[in-house]
Amino acid sequence: MNKLVQHFFLLFLIVFGSNRLVGQKDTILPYELYDEKLVLYTDLGFNSAPSSITYPFKNDVEKLKLRNNYNALLGLGFSYKWLSFRFSLAVPGASRAKSRYGTSNYFNFGFDFSLKRFFFDVDLQGNQGYAYKNAYKWNDSLNKLKPNIIREDINTFSFSLNTWHFFNDHFKMQPFRGSTGAYTKDIQSFYLKYTFNVYSIYSNEKSIIPYQLIDSTNSKTSATSVGAVDLGVLPGFAYVKRFNDFQIGAMGGFGVVVQSKFYKYDNSFRNFIGLAPRYDLKLIAGYNKPKYYVMLVTDFDNKSFRFNDLIFRQTYYSMRLVGGIRLGIDRDKIKLRRIKIFGQEL
Repeated sequence: MNKLVQHFFLLFLIVFGSNRLVGQKDTILPYELYDEKLVLYTDLGFNSAPSSITYPFKNDVEKLKLRNNYNALLGLGFSYKWLSFRFSLAVPGASRAKSRYGTSNYFNFGFDFSLKRFFFDVDLQGNQGYAYKNAYKWNDSLNKLKPNIIREDINTFSFSLNTWHFFNDHFKMQPFRGSTGAYTKDIQSFYLKYTFNVYSIYSNEKSIIPYQLIDSTNSKTSATSVGAVDLGVLPGFAYVKRFNDFQIGAMGGFGVVVQSKFYKYDNSFRNFIGLAPRYDLKLIAGYNKPKYYVMLVTDFDNKSFRFNDLIFRQTYYSMRLVGGIRLGIDRDKIKLRRIKIFGQEL
């Protein structure tokens, strides 16, 4: 962990030391913003939240893999000025065979807004229903035809509040995402991502780890709920490549968070303080015109917490094809309609 902290601070110093090297001196803005237009969009894709548990279990078992049976998601949203809102619904039909992975349920809610060189994003999501993949290797009642243990009682929960601070004055999240803006030329920037997270894995019925693998000498393996609350800073780098009407952007960061982690079993609750690594990656590419756009959006976020040799990892990744239109809003007409409705005079 000491080496991890040293690497983090080294990266932190590199980011600050390189700030002036990537700053743009051009007076002409390298982007166009459409914040005066109402942006309506829809998207189709998927969100997956695989988990894993690492521990020196018996029978040479070291890692358990949990997989949810995710559905395709249809999202609807809008953006206007500094505010963006989106919600999504699951499309009927599972991605995997229900006989092997059961049924999973998913919900997601989020919104974001910008303020000067800062961009704020709030996200809440949950998944219910998992399967232990290839459990036949340590459960004699299973076989290759029925290889998994289906646990529809297992849930994962995540709440995130993230803020990006870009060192380049001309780097904005709106044109990077391509909804309420678009870049007109290449640009890059170092950034700091301030992050606050609450996440957990839990069951309302029994222990998360199957009883066949519970270690009677370690109460943590009998936990019905584990989770963490963390706060930290991730230095990162963002880059956008623009050619004709096509735009490709990527950003990624790595850092360390201060973490309060807990586990619950029977009527006992234990809490610990520690450090944990954190990294994430975002890729966006597509075709962007002033009146409409089509973008492929991918996100990858990794969360983890450990209790000595017992490690829980939660990964969130998504891929969406987003298409939207930008509509002009005539404020004068809106004002006149309000005057007529309320019977006021000019």
